[in-house]
Amino acid sequence: MDKKRIYILATGGTIAGSAASETATTGYRAGAIGIEELLQAVPELQDFAEVQGEQIAAIDSKDMTTDVWLRLAERCEELLAKDDMDGIVITHGTDTMEETGYFLQLTVHSDKPVVLTGAMRPATAVSADGPMNLLQAVRVAACGEARGKGVLVVMNGTIESAREAVKTHTTSLDTFASPEMGSLGTVQDGEPVFYRQPLRRHTRESQFSVQGLAKLPRAAILYAHADDDGFLVKAAVENGAKGIVYAGMGNGSIPARVEKELAEAARKDVIVVRSTRSAAGRVTKAEASYEENGFIASDTLNPQKARVLLQLALLRTTDKDEIRKFYSIY
Repeated sequence: MDKKRIYILATGGTIAGSAASETATTGYRAGAIGIEELLQAVPELQDFAEVQGEQIAAIDSKDMTTDVWLRLAERCEELLAKDDMDGIVITHGTDTMEETGYFLQLTVHSDKPVVLTGAMRPATAVSADGPMNLLQAVRVAACGEARGKGVLVVMNGTIESAREAVKTHTTSLDTFASPEMGSLGTVQDGEPVFYRQPLRRHTRESQFSVQGLAKLPRAAILYAHADDDGFLVKAAVENGAKGIVYAGMGNGSIPARVEKELAEAARKDVIVVRSTRSAAGRVTKAEASYEENGFIASDTLNPQKARVLLQLALLRTTDKDEIRKFYSIY
């Protein structure tokens, strides 16, 4: 059987990190190692696919920008449109991997696999996890079952949907999980096995396009806390935010003083989305005043993913009812 053709897009991150010693797992320089060296470190890749790649960026993912997102989306669509290209693997830092993955889930219009992977320990560490993660990601991308399941995150032997994947731990190798819905599958001894598939719209069914786009609308995330008086809401509006995601308490609860400021922002046509600072759970309708003020519940999207969807929604419309529907279908 002919091998699948898998293309790797490298963006830097810990998987390409270099530290001063083999025992150092923090304090390293992310993105120091280029794509060619990454590929050479895992020759086994070629046993399972025809693999080649290119460097898109060489950054620590905490410094991820809209510009890199747009370049990734455009390059993915360009590559996947080719008949002889079967899938893409993106090497990425873990800090913003879940946001990049969800952005691509909504903007890459192909049913061919797009798989994000990275590492929690730098490439120079004696116990580096990057090589195995990269090998597993390529095997998932080359797996026929991965087609049509949207953008995936493959780390430490699990296969997560980009919509659900969350970085849950600061340093553990087993950091990525899907707290609300669970993993899509696993990779055991190199063999990908799927147990479910995502039902929310993605990739080919997505209404969002960023082709030719130079920037996204500004949207802010504000984090709820005791004694919050809403002063950051004013700051966001004054600095041009077109949307605000409020990471509320529990079921997206908003302190009374903050609600007053968010209601005023909504009257100025700023779209307000209620998410939660809780680790898991669906944000639903709650106080009647939230609905009266036009606030939108984020469903199971955490604040950072709710922001991604909000930015893309604002490219299409400022109608609250239409944007509310997006949170129920994506």
